[in-house]
Amino acid sequence: MAPTKNAAAPTLRVWDLPTRVFHWALVIGVVAMVVTGNLEDDAALGWHFQIGYVIASLLLFRLVWGIFGGYWSRFGNFRWSLAPLGAQTGNAAEAAHPLGHSRTGSWAVVGLLGAVALQVTTGLFSDDDISMSGPFSHWVDSALVSTLTWVHKDVSKVVLIVLVALHIGAIAYYAFRRRQNLVPAMLHGDVPLRDGGVSSEDRAKNRLSALIIWLFCYGLVRGVVVYAGG
Repeated sequence: MAPTKNAAAPTLRVWDLPTRVFHWALVIGVVAMVVTGNLEDDAALGWHFQIGYVIASLLLFRLVWGIFGGYWSRFGNFRWSLAPLGAQTGNAAEAAHPLGHSRTGSWAVVGLLGAVALQVTTGLFSDDDISMSGPFSHWVDSALVSTLTWVHKDVSKVVLIVLVALHIGAIAYYAFRRRQNLVPAMLHGDVPLRDGGVSSEDRAKNRLSALIIWLFCYGLVRGVVVYAGG
């Protein structure tokens, strides 16, 4: 008798496609922003601003998607408990391998999004005193522009790098200590099926809605920049 193939293990959709696209677009955008921001070239700095506008639209999109997105992408379904990290809630399996973001993961997402938002916002008011200035730099006095430029170049950039390093370190910790690879789920969106787990809706209409929301966010950012004189 010919051997039968094992059926694929059932899975649960946790990360919808818009959330996954946002995640990797933000990764690429942040890397590109760091690279172009450190090149002594007018063309690179021009791209630096354009990338910043895209990132701003991504952040606005994520705020909206945190309300209307897939179940595990909604901020209301993050784990916001401030109890000691060693304390377990629910059964042991769920505490060790939670669906969605863990408590530390939930706060890490907020920290990373906040750091990126700070970097983008201060960039809008920055001025390198040579050839490039943010679209809002002429709206405030020179002393505040100098402070925000310093925050953009030195403070928020360092904070962002530290948080990204901690994020990568956490992924490595889960992979090598807990034997749980978090990266594939952010590529295909699925995790092994668990009793009682809630699936994130990820149909064509949701994806189309996400695209329309992002296009609106990008148009809003560009409109504000044009109005500001950028």
